[in-house]
Amino acid sequence: MAFTFQINNDVVWDYDKNLLDRAEANIPRLIETEIHPIGIVERISEKQRVNDFELIKSDKNSLSLSDYSLGRGESLILDLGDHYVGQFSIDIASVGSPMDAPLYLRLKFAEVPSELYADSADYDGWLSRSWIQEEYIHLDVLPAKLQLPRRYSCRYVELTVIDTSPKWKASFSNPLFIAKSSVSVDQLPKVTIEDDELKAIYNVSVKTLLDCMQTVFEDGPKRDRRLWLGDLRLQALANYYTFNDLFLVKRCLYLFAGMHTTEGKIPANVFTEPELTPDDTFLFDYSLFFVTSLYDYIEHTNDYDALENLYPIAKRAVDLATKQVDNEGRLVLTEEWPVFVDWSNDFEKSTAGQAIMIYTLKRYLKLAEAYNEPEKAVYQQLLDKMIEFSKQSLFDKKQRQFIVEETNEVNVASQVWMVLAEVFDTKKNQKIMQETVKQHFPIKGIATPYMYHHVVEALFIADCSEEAIKLMKDYWGKMIELGADTFWEAFKPEELDFSPYGSPILNSYCHAWSCTPSYLIGKYLLAKE
Repeated sequence: MAFTFQINNDVVWDYDKNLLDRAEANIPRLIETEIHPIGIVERISEKQRVNDFELIKSDKNSLSLSDYSLGRGESLILDLGDHYVGQFSIDIASVGSPMDAPLYLRLKFAEVPSELYADSADYDGWLSRSWIQEEYIHLDVLPAKLQLPRRYSCRYVELTVIDTSPKWKASFSNPLFIAKSSVSVDQLPKVTIEDDELKAIYNVSVKTLLDCMQTVFEDGPKRDRRLWLGDLRLQALANYYTFNDLFLVKRCLYLFAGMHTTEGKIPANVFTEPELTPDDTFLFDYSLFFVTSLYDYIEHTNDYDALENLYPIAKRAVDLATKQVDNEGRLVLTEEWPVFVDWSNDFEKSTAGQAIMIYTLKRYLKLAEAYNEPEKAVYQQLLDKMIEFSKQSLFDKKQRQFIVEETNEVNVASQVWMVLAEVFDTKKNQKIMQETVKQHFPIKGIATPYMYHHVVEALFIADCSEEAIKLMKDYWGKMIELGADTFWEAFKPEELDFSPYGSPILNSYCHAWSCTPSYLIGKYLLAKE
């Protein structure tokens, strides 16, 4: 059963109850793990620390937590030993004279130390400050067990007594964090990675993926806690080489398929609480990534029941996208349906968008063949026309680089996506990427592991494995050098305090689109051993 409805007299949605019911049938039961803090840590003074990713062990580590108490303005930082996603509880009692005033307590949850050094009162960014993982609580009667209902994404828990009274202090004991994920490390295949740096990168990327795998593949468990199509595509690929949880991938594909516009646009992301709701954000490339994600899933599973159910949605998405291609084979983008490619607006994205369309059409044609699509030849003709236009009008033979047609701009994303789309053969792609390394490395102006992933994969595709490995080590390895337990939403090696939101306190330090080294290593390095 399907039905339509309209929001704000603008977007008209198709809801398919059958597809959404199939999505709900694949909701995972979350695995819960008890985590006890491994110790207490302390801040380092600004003069002594090299950067804001440093903490030191406290001299109180040799004591039991209940051996000392906190009065007005005093605090302590619990270290969970790793990054986790879940709920926190702790027992609190009063010490000293009878409790003649409530306990006024602040709890702060941090994924990395830089969040502890940042003052939430100073935040004045464009994202809602309600995402800050900070709670202010009054407790009128002690002893009590404080069980916080919210879910947090963190390694560190800071307890600060804002006030008691001069006559008594607060004592804490039995801190417990219940970590949650839809998968377990027990599901991981055994892999042997001889290179210690690559091994560390692989392990941290796996942990990133694990913490983002909840009832859907979340983009970030700290924020936005949503299912985004661009993230899903990369998470699913990493998942196939690690946990191989096929039910979660299927759930997410059916969620997107069950909620799309009447014209065939697939939303860039969906909300799952308090009820299934599509967001009214539309990105040209993200809509196409439903098609490529379906292709990846079918190739991995041979689940032809899913193909039967989901192919019509993929076809509608492709048919809508083809209306943006002119008679010469040129993709014409609009402001109403932009291409994302990357956060950065420092480069023009039309050539990358052209390549993403080619990349998608190639995979769609394979789905069409498996589905016995009668109009397959039409899509092949369009693909051939787009490839020919790209070769003749967008490739500069002298520079050995793809250009932006209107401005002759040469940027990294254009080369990377044209190589991923395999517009040319491997030999020519290798020359393109070698020239890209020569002209554009070290990369500047790009701050997301999302884009860095595509650069690394393009290098592997072009038989530039040495350069691909070096870039992984320089980028993801640098995060580990700074103490990362999970990989970050945004990172500039040349600007360690970079935040797209104006403060690290809103940065996501466990983010889905940064988990792909496990896929890259698994597909391009381990598969060759």
